[in-house]
Amino acid sequence: MEKYGKKLALLSLAVVSLTLFGCAAVPRAERDPRDPWQRMNRATFHFDMQFYQHVATPVARTYVHVVPHPLRTGIRNFFANLTYPTVIVNALLQGKLKDFARDSGRFIVNSTIGFGGLFDPASHMDMPPEERDFGQTFGKWGVGTGPYLVLPFLGPSDLRDALGMVPAEYTDPLHYVQNTWADWGTRGAGLLNTDAQIQPTVRLMTQSLDPYTFARHAYLAQRKFMVKGEAGQNAAEDELKALQGGGN
Repeated sequence: MEKYGKKLALLSLAVVSLTLFGCAAVPRAERDPRDPWQRMNRATFHFDMQFYQHVATPVARTYVHVVPHPLRTGIRNFFANLTYPTVIVNALLQGKLKDFARDSGRFIVNSTIGFGGLFDPASHMDMPPEERDFGQTFGKWGVGTGPYLVLPFLGPSDLRDALGMVPAEYTDPLHYVQNTWADWGTRGAGLLNTDAQIQPTVRLMTQSLDPYTFARHAYLAQRKFMVKGEAGQNAAEDELKALQGGGN
């Protein structure tokens, strides 16, 4: 849990600090070597922001207003548990056998006595949630990030993380649901739940002088930390220096 808390603390620091820097100086249109597709990325980012502001945000606010907090917590737990096989597989691929055993135990406990993941008894049994994905695994294997990339509807990414979404589809239990309506209905509910959770971050981002730059630096800092762990704790400071010096 301590490792998870550090991760959240680092991301929070990056979010708050990047917002302050974003309001401090007008960003220049200088090219970042990590972002060679900036023109395309900015167009996609603009599309995503329009979608979030005019579609996702109003729907998410209605969801938060209508659905009671305890029920939203249960829904959030359910989708976190549903995606946990990806965490388990990547623990194994990263050679973390103890984590693999603990993560498997967490999934089993929450799927059974947690009523399909609606409740989270595993966190009270020394089996805290972890974050692992194929992009992170590729990074630990030595694969470079590749160019920064903004995906329609999905937002900030990089080429390595985008490619990691391909095997992730096969560790998603919904991939094996034969009923199309049940599959897409569940995925839609999951996106709604995610949109509701990220609203505070979206608000901070839209308040920055250059939301695109804000999103890019925050994302790259977070991913660097997830791949390098303790060695990547200075990632947020590096991104802030890049913002202060280059403004892009």
